[in-house]
Amino acid sequence: MNRRKFLTYVSCGCCGFMLNSCATTPITERRQLKLIPESKLNAQAAAIYEKIKEKEKMSDDKKSLNQIKEIGKKMENSISEYFYQSNLDDPTKFFDWEYILIDNKKVKNAWCMPGGKIAIYTGILDVTKNNDGLAAIMGHEIAHAVAKHSVERASRNVLLNTSTQLFDILSGGKLSQVNRVTGMNTVGLLSQIGLMNPFNRKQESEADYLGLVFSSLSGYNIQETTKIWERMKDANKGKAPPEFMSTHPSAANRIKKINEWSNEIILKYPPIKTS
Repeated sequence: MNRRKFLTYVSCGCCGFMLNSCATTPITERRQLKLIPESKLNAQAAAIYEKIKEKEKMSDDKKSLNQIKEIGKKMENSISEYFYQSNLDDPTKFFDWEYILIDNKKVKNAWCMPGGKIAIYTGILDVTKNNDGLAAIMGHEIAHAVAKHSVERASRNVLLNTSTQLFDILSGGKLSQVNRVTGMNTVGLLSQIGLMNPFNRKQESEADYLGLVFSSLSGYNIQETTKIWERMKDANKGKAPPEFMSTHPSAANRIKKINEWSNEIILKYPPIKTS
């Protein structure tokens, strides 16, 4: 079989496989690739979460932790109720929600693993200031899990590695030669700059939008969100990398988009009554 026929057969096979592996994100309905089982990532995330709880110092600030859990529970219920009332499949139905507060004032961060495993660092509490601010941060992180962004990223990494290996075969090993000569990992380089970063920024913008939706459904004031990013920008003191080199949109673009979305979201996704 010549190289052209081989490429045709492989391309057709990949296209058919990808069509069967496509899904859509909740609410935004963006097409996304899912090659990795969600259950597998959830199990891995749960195991890592336990190790983090052992390694990191947990905060003894019970008031803040209870505040986090209260906001989280409201969001859990509001998200599930929204999908129930909309007669849609609940993307959180297999989540095993859990919340921790890590004692590290230097870290202004929060994250949510697949399956609803959430961590807040005490350093970000100086930025959130109040319940609405904390809900905005938590809504954004929860949105990543609800939209299955980790599954999507893992799937794209699998696809990128497979495609790069295929290109190397079809190019007679030229890609491997470049890697050996330059000492660079082409897949890693493409992931960081050429291919994956714009996609990651798309995920971040989507999480911004969905986070606003979840905060609004839970009864929080989403107008507080822009104030948080203003405070975050001030806290970074101009040290953030240029947007094209970052996985996150710039603070200025983020604030602009949030302002554009807010009124529509308040009208379309008002606080929802939960049983």
